[in-house]
Amino acid sequence: MATDRSAIRRKHHLRVRHKVTGTPERPRLCVFRSLKHVSAQLIDDVTRRTITAVSTMEPAIRGDLKCADNTEASRRVGLEMARRAAEKGVDKVVFDRGGYVYHGRVKALADAAREGGLKF
Repeated sequence: MATDRSAIRRKHHLRVRHKVTGTPERPRLCVFRSLKHVSAQLIDDVTRRTITAVSTMEPAIRGDLKCADNTEASRRVGLEMARRAAEKGVDKVVFDRGGYVYHGRVKALADAAREGGLKF
């Protein structure tokens, strides 16, 4: 019997989402990674609004990156997310790893966001 990796990830993500909820004071930092890109969003689940979003598909992030699917690209996304969150007046967030293992690109993004000033 073959396993569908995306179905397993969705199942893990639902399990995480039962525990993690974003509020206006402490929005949810949601991470999504694909084979080629990484993106992150700050989400207020109470009003169901995205406060800000960052992705490696944006020209400002891609600039001089060789590729957009490594930990350096994830680190840039994390730093940019922290900068944009500060512009919106957000300094505390809850981290939603999106069902992914806290390792590699997800960990690099989280560490860079902390380094940029966000508190988890």
